[in-house]
Amino acid sequence: MAALCKRIRRSVSRGDRKTVSADALTLVTSSPEETERLGRAMAAILTRGVIALRGDLASGKTCFVRGMAQEIGAPLAVHSPTFTLINEYGDARKLYHFDLYRLHGPYEVEDLGSTELFEADGLCAVEWAERADGLLPDSRMDIAFEHAGDDQRRITFVNRAILPDGWQETLLKTL
Repeated sequence: MAALCKRIRRSVSRGDRKTVSADALTLVTSSPEETERLGRAMAAILTRGVIALRGDLASGKTCFVRGMAQEIGAPLAVHSPTFTLINEYGDARKLYHFDLYRLHGPYEVEDLGSTELFEADGLCAVEWAERADGLLPDSRMDIAFEHAGDDQRRITFVNRAILPDGWQETLLKTL
């Protein structure tokens, strides 16, 4: 994984907007709207499962989830559930949006009693996923968000045996 990240950083530093490997994809978005479009595309590809979101504050995680919520027909008023910890969106399809920023580790996540949602029949987007390490299912999507200057965000998708073949091409078409 470290070697993959190094290749991705070199490629993106040369100005590329995309980098592709067998199980990973890195894209650079230039606006919140592009980040939301990626979220919509991800929710169209993945109908259930866990998406682990990692990255600094204001790196695009909530914009991405807003796009996911739009795809399942939820209202546009999606915000990070920092104080409520979990928001639920959708009717026919569910999106559970976790924000673990205020928690200190997996033991606090487990104390919430909400880890059963990781196996729920719907999508589960987990911001600050590193605080749930060891509790997240092995089969999931990991997404790392980084500031890339101005309004740009470098977003790296790593498929951990959850997405179907062709997922990369679908995401590439959104930008």
